[in-house]
Amino acid sequence: MRLLPFAGLLLVTVLPGQVIELGGRLEPFFDRALIAESKGADLRLHEPRDEGIVMKFDRPWEGAFSAYCTILRDGDRLHLYYRGKKAGGPDGTGEVTCHAESRDGLSWTKPAANLPGAPAGSNVILDEAGVTHNFSPFIDARPGVPADERFKALGGVVTKSPDSGLFAFASADGLSWRRLQSAPVLTKGAFDSQNVAFWSEKEGCYVAYFRTFTGGTTTGGVWNPSGLRTVSRATSPDLLHWSEPKAMAFTPAQEHHFYTSQSQPYFRAPHLLISTAARWVPGRRPLTDDEAAALKVDPAYYKSAKDASDCVFMTSRDGATFEQNFREALIRPGLDLGQWVSRTGYPVLNLVQTGPAEMSLYTNQDYAQPTSHLRRYSWRLDGIASMSAPYAGGEFTTKPLRFSGRALRLNLATSAVGSVRVEILDADGKPLPGRTLSDSQDFAGNRLEHDFRWKKGADLSDLAGRVIRLRFVLKDADVYSLRFVGTN
Repeated sequence: MRLLPFAGLLLVTVLPGQVIELGGRLEPFFDRALIAESKGADLRLHEPRDEGIVMKFDRPWEGAFSAYCTILRDGDRLHLYYRGKKAGGPDGTGEVTCHAESRDGLSWTKPAANLPGAPAGSNVILDEAGVTHNFSPFIDARPGVPADERFKALGGVVTKSPDSGLFAFASADGLSWRRLQSAPVLTKGAFDSQNVAFWSEKEGCYVAYFRTFTGGTTTGGVWNPSGLRTVSRATSPDLLHWSEPKAMAFTPAQEHHFYTSQSQPYFRAPHLLISTAARWVPGRRPLTDDEAAALKVDPAYYKSAKDASDCVFMTSRDGATFEQNFREALIRPGLDLGQWVSRTGYPVLNLVQTGPAEMSLYTNQDYAQPTSHLRRYSWRLDGIASMSAPYAGGEFTTKPLRFSGRALRLNLATSAVGSVRVEILDADGKPLPGRTLSDSQDFAGNRLEHDFRWKKGADLSDLAGRVIRLRFVLKDADVYSLRFVGTN
């Protein structure tokens, strides 16, 4: 913003780069990107509903060490990919990639894949040593992608072998996979984790987010990592040739290990990167030996694994910096003691819509236990976080923005005595006639989509293309997201 003297007055001019070109895109209140100032209102992280077990890893080729799950929506079908084991023990031998599917995200089936060499009738779709440990697919949204490469994936781990790293795969149907080349496409990382990639519409390239460490040394040509498990990223025009990895920045600074990042474009607002990361705390074992024995935790695993984990929520607007707006857990381990075993509760990659008003995140639970399973948690659409005010009231004002459309559509909720009012300001912060606070609807209710009104109605087409600000005045209320809808 720039101050210009004019005939004894002080005029406030908003520079072009300071205006948010909102257009008609959805903006969830997962961060403070739209917020210029607030008083008594702030971001609030919402606890999900625990919807219980949706699928057990109970087949002979799945078992206690099933993990690193990915869910993809393909039209009206959901694909679930996860690690299974043809052989017992946690040492990495006999690992395979399994597949399940669902129409609603609530009930899952495990169709036989008939993969040569796999157990008869199994849902094993890939059996390749070294890549099935953490095989993580995505649906390629790149314009013009060939039909036989509509599904892509990365998988692999780093060993002392010179040909180790992440390998790229492609598939027409998400079931039959082939390598895109024999050599790994990414080699500079510590890939013993779930490493994710996708086509970024915003950046116009493929982006990968993968495991690295904050420190380390090289001895005899071998990298010895140290410090915190963290996340780096690289970009590629073709999934085969990648830029040099660059460590993600964190605001505020990273304090804990992130075992997986589960980085993904938010499915309702793909310009916004979200992370439902597994936060890992080594050396913290809340269970007693007797409790672990009662749970039948794998004895060899329990002897060496001493840690606890939960799920946290981060966002990124530039793809290179994770904003930790919430340091509290998004999903805590529950009352079930099995959720406090090492590496339990790791989030599945990708939020998905599971109903007209609902979205879900899944976690793998009871790791290293015979009761290993997939669990579902749900929120209202856009409901992970909100701008919220208590009974005493509060308000916030947006940064200058420019929109297209005819109406302001809000996802919002109040108590019976609560309210939401909206005032529209010009670029200099002056209330616009007819859209002042006294003209505003005094909204009470709970709506996923509400076209906000003033005394003159909901039509804002006269303001489309102008630089404005929005002032929200709340009482015991939450605003989850906004967007402008309709055409002029």
